[in-house]
Amino acid sequence: MNIDFNSNVKVRAARVDDVDAVFGLIRALAAYEGLSHQVVGDAETLKAHLFGERPYAEVLVAERDDKIVGFALFFQTYSTFLTRAGLYLEDLFVLPEERGQGIGTALIQQVAKIAVERQCGRVEWAVLDWNAPAIAFYDKVGASVLPDWRICRVSDRALQHLASSRIFTDK
Repeated sequence: MNIDFNSNVKVRAARVDDVDAVFGLIRALAAYEGLSHQVVGDAETLKAHLFGERPYAEVLVAERDDKIVGFALFFQTYSTFLTRAGLYLEDLFVLPEERGQGIGTALIQQVAKIAVERQCGRVEWAVLDWNAPAIAFYDKVGASVLPDWRICRVSDRALQHLASSRIFTDK
């Protein structure tokens, strides 16, 4: 699965020994988005979730001169309307100093190739509404930013409450 798109950058599946570098990029992504306070996980947990008995996600890395400079983390979803699997791209990030060289394009193109190989019906992801450079990049690669859809999230205490409360009563 290695893609060499110029003489010194390649895209490949992450290995166990890449986890610390990937987690460093996750921290860099959070800082870029002003969300560092939301990074409460750690590299050990990420390692278990990527390479444990039941992997939750997959990661591609972009590597230049033996240094990881970008990553794409994705996992399988399912569309009831298509009755087909899909891939959800949770994060795509390239270090700021490495942008503009086709690295992000190579990462997202490899995710698309994996989706096609697996006969997925689509690849989806979310983008922050203020992130004009990302939106422009996604538009350039052919993505549609869906204006009618909003992400819903239940987490932390609200998740615990929802899981433990009895919302509907039997009559």
